[in-house]
Amino acid sequence: MKATATANRLRVSPQKARLVIDQIRGMPVTTALDVLRFDVQKSARHVNRLLESAVANAENKNAAVDDLWISEAYVNEGLTLKRLRFHGRGRTGRVFKRTCHITLAVSDENQGAH
Repeated sequence: MKATATANRLRVSPQKARLVIDQIRGMPVTTALDVLRFDVQKSARHVNRLLESAVANAENKNAAVDDLWISEAYVNEGLTLKRLRFHGRGRTGRVFKRTCHITLAVSDENQGAH
């Protein structure tokens, strides 16, 4: 049994979100929730909410929470917001505000992705 959850257009760069996703990939859900709870990065909050959503989706399919593992976890690049930063002498610099899409899937069999 597999349940997924996705979050689109999160205002965190994909590179920073991948650091958090790489920590929890292949873990049991209960351990991953503990790791995310004490992580200080901004993207850890987003991933924690997303993981709780995936667990809730699995519960709706009558899965036991204690048996769930993170089977898939990946981050894709989203839209990039382009802004201007003004400098002296009438010049400007470009500022790229990156976004990302995060996908998590939990299943009740261990994939051995540790």
